[in-house]
Amino acid sequence: MSSPIPTSTHVTESAVISAPMSQVWHLIKLQSFHRFWSRLATASYLKEPATSPETDVVKWEFKDGTVLEVKLEEHSSIDHFITYSVIASTPALTYSSVLSTIRCYAVTSGEKEGSTFVTWSGNFSSDADAGVIEDARFKRKEALADLAATVKSGKSL
Repeated sequence: MSSPIPTSTHVTESAVISAPMSQVWHLIKLQSFHRFWSRLATASYLKEPATSPETDVVKWEFKDGTVLEVKLEEHSSIDHFITYSVIASTPALTYSSVLSTIRCYAVTSGEKEGSTFVTWSGNFSSDADAGVIEDARFKRKEALADLAATVKSGKSL
């Protein structure tokens, strides 16, 4: 009997943040997420990541006790996006992998000109169930709302 063909499950959430990209983009660094995401207690570089010394790995400690090690896969200051993966989790994840991207776009015309459009997507392995996807949608929406509130309050500046 053959194995099932692997598939992936995708989620994307987005928000328009009423601030110029320069105020939003500087927060989109793995080590800075705790400055806006209310679920995170701390975010810090790992001194000795399980991967190579050239790799940026950040430990996210959530207020509920969950700890994630996230690896920066790609960063572009030109196109204003980061891509990261979860390489370790306590407690263990119920799925094999996820690759997430956060991308910022300057809104250059219309009613929201001068704002920033932010997308946060995730591509999950085929063993992620509907509950995982729904949780990812909720947490991304919440984090984007936290980002907007932080930028609006000026606490991040």
